[in-house]
Amino acid sequence: MLYAAERYGVEATGITLSESQATLARTRIAKAGLADRCHIEVQDYRDLPQGGVFDKVVSVGMFEHVGRAKLPTYFSQAYRLTRPGGLFLNHGIITLSSSSAPLPLVEKALSPKTSFIQRYGFPDGELVSPAEVLRFAEVAGFETRDVESLREHYALTLRRWVRRLEGRHEEAAQVAGEHAFRVWRLYMAGSARAFAMGRIGIVQALFSKTDEDGLSTLPLTRKDLYRTGTG
Repeated sequence: MLYAAERYGVEATGITLSESQATLARTRIAKAGLADRCHIEVQDYRDLPQGGVFDKVVSVGMFEHVGRAKLPTYFSQAYRLTRPGGLFLNHGIITLSSSSAPLPLVEKALSPKTSFIQRYGFPDGELVSPAEVLRFAEVAGFETRDVESLREHYALTLRRWVRRLEGRHEEAAQVAGEHAFRVWRLYMAGSARAFAMGRIGIVQALFSKTDEDGLSTLPLTRKDLYRTGTG
């Protein structure tokens, strides 16, 4: 939100279920002097008002918690919130493993089907395949415009997170406890391995809600999409 507001002058509304996350976000927004353009609400995405629509809708890092059974509701709500001609970006972890080969011990412990991941990492979460992401989105009415894998990037990111967490071991343990520190170090290290080996991935899928004439606001090429200054 801050990046978009600072560089492109947008007005943005963010939602989260975490009070502490909302407090931190509001503090950063105020510090940046953008409280007139950026607003944070503690709210479930399903409870957003019926009348509200947005030029662009972005979901980052919560899709994994929705679960397959609720994906029709998730994408239908995103479609309702996107104005005709608008865009929806869905950024989330997906499963890539279709192999029946036995998993190594650490990967088995970190599998989404185990009690470890359900209890400590992603309670009630469920990973789906890229094909399912596109299918649910298109059933809701979206047109798929771009799919980008960031799998290798996330393996590198997780390894840096682990190094930074270990570098501040004492501080982290003081805040969350030694048990939580060890759980998250294992979780992130194992996840980095799973990303690196192609067991799981992370995909940004860009969808458009075309208007009655089938028009989209997207540029014609990825080069234009990534060009600095592109709205």
